[in-house]
Amino acid sequence: MWNHLGPILLLVGSNVFMTFAWYGHLKYKSSPIWIAIFASWGIAFFEYCLQVPANRWGHAVYSAAQLKTIQEIITLVVFVGFSTWYRGEPLKWNHLAGFALIVGAAFLIFADFG
Repeated sequence: MWNHLGPILLLVGSNVFMTFAWYGHLKYKSSPIWIAIFASWGIAFFEYCLQVPANRWGHAVYSAAQLKTIQEIITLVVFVGFSTWYRGEPLKWNHLAGFALIVGAAFLIFADFG
């Protein structure tokens, strides 16, 4: 079970780090851009420390396309939490509709049609 669940948990952790690396600095727009770049780069290091093993170990049970799909779905879930709770931005119906289409795409990637 760990072979299937472990990579997913590592990808959740890596996506939390990456979301803060990409968007966390938006809360501190008065800071110089070079500080935001270096801070984001430093946070991204920890994202890679989780993401690389997640993909390496996950590839034993998932295809590369499946790993990428898992990562994208996790990214959306993490980003929704980040944007609503940390940034205080509303989640609108069109965002949910777009995310639902991506989940539909994930179904197609994981489906075994033959």
